[in-house]
Amino acid sequence: MLNESRRNTILIASVLMLAASLSAIAQQQQKINSLDLGKVQDMLHAAYTEVKKNYYDPKYHGIDIDARYREYNTRLSNAGSLNEGMRLVAAYLDGFKDSHLFFIPPMRPYTIESGFRMQMVGDQCLITEVRPQTDAAEKLHPGDRVVALNRFAVTRSDIWSVNYYFNFLNPAVEYELNIQSPDGAMRQVSVKSFLRQKVRTVDLTQPGEDFWDIVRQEENEDHASRSILKTVGDVTYWKMPEFNLDIDQVQGGFSQAKKHGALVLDLRGDGGGAVDALTLMLGSIFDHDVKIADRVGRKNPKPMIAKKFGTPYTGKIVVLIDAQSASAAELFARTLQLEHRGTVIGDTSSGSVMEAKGYEEQTGGDSVVMYDFSITDANLIMADGKSLEGIGVTPDEVVLPTQKDLAARLDPVLSRAATLAGGSISPEEAGKMFPIEWLPLK
Repeated sequence: MLNESRRNTILIASVLMLAASLSAIAQQQQKINSLDLGKVQDMLHAAYTEVKKNYYDPKYHGIDIDARYREYNTRLSNAGSLNEGMRLVAAYLDGFKDSHLFFIPPMRPYTIESGFRMQMVGDQCLITEVRPQTDAAEKLHPGDRVVALNRFAVTRSDIWSVNYYFNFLNPAVEYELNIQSPDGAMRQVSVKSFLRQKVRTVDLTQPGEDFWDIVRQEENEDHASRSILKTVGDVTYWKMPEFNLDIDQVQGGFSQAKKHGALVLDLRGDGGGAVDALTLMLGSIFDHDVKIADRVGRKNPKPMIAKKFGTPYTGKIVVLIDAQSASAAELFARTLQLEHRGTVIGDTSSGSVMEAKGYEEQTGGDSVVMYDFSITDANLIMADGKSLEGIGVTPDEVVLPTQKDLAARLDPVLSRAATLAGGSISPEEAGKMFPIEWLPLK
């Protein structure tokens, strides 16, 4: 499920793309029965209804959604399994080619973890992190290039689909990877995921063990997505994995930054978050109100404004982005460019920039199956008259880690940002500044 902050107006993309813990789906397939068929038919009908009622484009990009619904409802009748049925629900929405329009399947009674993280760096898909004490740790290394994953070529054009399929719809118990090492050698490896079965039915009617397990999981996810601030010399380094900050957190962050002459804001891997957090962050660095974009939807365009918030931070700003920076992170970076307020470095961002709302749904009687949809309610047209959807933010200076950098745990991007901010951090030191924190396996 989406937590409370994500049920409101949100800008979401790769955070949900990579959050496999929300919807781990087992590989075991079984023939669909009438009960399961009814569930996925309810899910498809809910998708159709929410899009028809709430999607930002009343013409649906020229798609006949009624005919499409009838087509996919017929295809559901021929599904061979519950999982296949849910994949058809996802495919119904995928036809709109909208980064913020997608199906979030129910939580399943499994914990599943691949043990590795990969992302696009320039035009290459590279392993960036490997979890200790997993099968992946014995067979993969940071800096390895992923040429193919379970027979899927991994490129910038299909990385979203690959992540969504393998992290949401059908997490694999085993991955077949074609790998190119930093030295150019090719190899094929088979990596087994960590898999643990949990109870099939979760009782949320009262605060029992099931309830507190979910609370702890959300607390762990919130901890992993928290902002971290560090100071070296006269530069504040602010790692922001998600735009999930409230007023006090924004004020606290800039209160620390104001003690120093420069701010390096690391938005690499930041998949977006709340509109309020975005406007508060931008409102804290300008001495005037700033128009971020026009919301273009079914109603008249409505401007998204970052109102001046407190005494603005006036120091130098350097923003880091990468191929996983999405939504609010992209809007922040592009607004700085358009307003000539800072320097953006790194890789071209993901181009997942729409505004959406989360919709909770459920099906079933005594045993309820809960699932969600992200439904786009506005396209965002920026001050230059352009949308970032499908395009992304081009950094002022392209700085990419190499395979060998990742293998050696070097971070030349953060090191370069430090130099631009007037500081000095070696690539070795930068690589140790914000280490990954893995969620507990259980």
